[in-house]
Parts: sequence; structure tokens; C-alpha cells
Amino acid sequence: MFAMNVTQCPSCGSRRIQHVCRDFHGELKGEAYVVPDLEFHECSDCGEKLFDRDAMRRIEEVSPAYREPRSHARAGRR
Repeated sequence: MFAMNVTQCPSCGSRRIQHVCRDFHGELKGEAYVVPDLEFHECSDCGEKLFDRDAMRRIEEVSPAYREPRSHARAGRR
């Protein structure tokens, strides 16, 4: 279920923003990944993509960023 109701692009202000459901292709440090049948909003004018919480979870499941250990992110924090 897609919970966002977006009517205007936050980047360019265009009202030509659409709800789409298609494969999302990403890349991190030269490693490509695909999230099949992802629902999100996309601006027809500037290409900005907006993801709800469920879409972000699906991206995180396949993104190489979340396969690497993240212990260094907390180093030095107490």
C-alpha cells in the first residue's frame, strides 16, 4: 500500500508528479541493484523521486549500503 499523497514536486515545484510502479534501478560505488515493482512518486519535469517508508525498506533490503558492516558509523559517539 502506498501511503503518500504528493501533488507537487519538492525540488522544482512542478505539479507534474506521478505515482508510478516499476522496477527501480540504483547504483552504489559502482554496484548496480534493482528493486522490482517499486511504488513511488516521480516528477516528470526534473526526475525527482519520492519514496514512502515501505519503498525505502524495500530499497534497503537490496542496496549494497546495507550489506556492509555499519559499526564505523558509531565510532567516537557515546
